[in-house]
Amino acid sequence: MSDLRTVLCVVGTRPEAIKMAPVVLELRRRPWARVRVLATAQHREMLDQVLDLFAIAPDRDLDLMRPNQSLADLSARLLSALDGALEVEKPWAVLAQGDTTTVLATALACFYRRLPFGHVEAGLRTGDLDYPFPEEMNRSVAGRLARVHFAPTESARANLLREGIAPLAVHVTGNTVIDALLQVAAREAPPPPGVPAERRLILVTAHRRENFGAPLQEICRALLTLVEANADVHVLYPVHLNPNVNDVVRGALSGHPRITLCAPLDYLPFVAAMKRSTLILSDSGGVQEEAPALGKPVLVLRAETERPEAVDAGVVKLVGTDHDTIVREAQRLLDDAEAYHAMARGVSPYGDGHAAGRIADVLERMG
Repeated sequence: MSDLRTVLCVVGTRPEAIKMAPVVLELRRRPWARVRVLATAQHREMLDQVLDLFAIAPDRDLDLMRPNQSLADLSARLLSALDGALEVEKPWAVLAQGDTTTVLATALACFYRRLPFGHVEAGLRTGDLDYPFPEEMNRSVAGRLARVHFAPTESARANLLREGIAPLAVHVTGNTVIDALLQVAAREAPPPPGVPAERRLILVTAHRRENFGAPLQEICRALLTLVEANADVHVLYPVHLNPNVNDVVRGALSGHPRITLCAPLDYLPFVAAMKRSTLILSDSGGVQEEAPALGKPVLVLRAETERPEAVDAGVVKLVGTDHDTIVREAQRLLDDAEAYHAMARGVSPYGDGHAAGRIADVLERMG
């Protein structure tokens, strides 16, 4: 047992749990690895849903979620709690995914303790620290502190090399979200609630901090315009629990017979909703990666993206949050079969479903 190496996998939000689950499960299959899972619970309910789906129970739960917590307060509590956890766990290496406050604090806590930190989904950049906020800063700092970088694409690798990261420290693995998606998409799941089978479905997710306020109101106005203009269209919007999102969306859209607002869906029914959808409107990073693999066009409710590969492939399009632009681009896909099928090609530039195995292989070689 003395030759086992303890790998501590840190997760805090639902997207992190989705993308780290394949890594946790793969490392559990490796005889050299002792896997420990630490949950910061930056998103409590949504994190628990995903961990349950993949039968992963945290070995340590910091339970740091607080209502309306500020970034400064969350960051301070995360750093202090993670430092204490690292003191007790004494891991050989630590892994975290993406660009949340949990990832930033994990990278910094590891740096202070001189522990190897592995950044999963490394190298995503917009080049604008204000967009997305604070994620661009989080992932840039995590990238500076990481010992090993698991880049999902060649483009992400190129970003890291431009920043001076040593080439031998960067490994292109594909994105673990495709591993998770393919596993979950193969399972049976009920159809989305409240969506008539005969209607075309527009699935919506919009919750990013930079879209709070007027941008979110514009998005809601565009959704109303689309359902009024298309009698055969139904909108399904799982609404984020943050009151900056929930209050605005429910205030604007509640009561319309062809708009279903629901609580955030567990990952299995959310994947089922993506499979059932005709079109997806989203400001989520993960959806930009997942939906193309399912052959679903995505209109991204952002002005920039750190995931340009799907845009370059023509299966994702940036439309921002302007009412007229959203309506024009969505209506084009609803009306023009040729334009629709050009985007609904099932092209995935983000991996083949074996990213977690490549990550485990790199760690094993590190000795």
